[in-house]
Amino acid sequence: MSLFLQAELIIQLLFAAFLATLIGLDRESRSQPAGLRTHILVAVGSCLFTALSINAFTGDTSRVAAQIVVGIGFLGAGTIIQRKGQAHHLTTAASIWATAAIGMAVGVGAWLLALGATIIIWAVLRIVRWFSKTDRS
Repeated sequence: MSLFLQAELIIQLLFAAFLATLIGLDRESRSQPAGLRTHILVAVGSCLFTALSINAFTGDTSRVAAQIVVGIGFLGAGTIIQRKGQAHHLTTAASIWATAAIGMAVGVGAWLLALGATIIIWAVLRIVRWFSKTDRS
């Protein structure tokens, strides 16, 4: 892998971290179990795995993407707790999962798509929550 390509991938990692910061700040401000650092690490990790899958591995690159989805699902499940018969922190788990998708989008070079998804996710976390009667976290 050339140094130029590696430098380009570092820029992608930084962009994924920036986008994840927007989502992680919301979770952090609400004192949720997965906050700023978790979201940044999820986006950077999924971006790196995706970029490596495309640029460094030969064969079926979709296998790495499939494993990211499964692995992040496991991570998100760890944030979900049950109290008095009700599940809590589902929104945080979903935001982790969506943040991984943003990292993957950046990793394949779909920067505009990642930005659009970030704006939508941020709007759901910040604006749509006010219209929801059941979710205030």
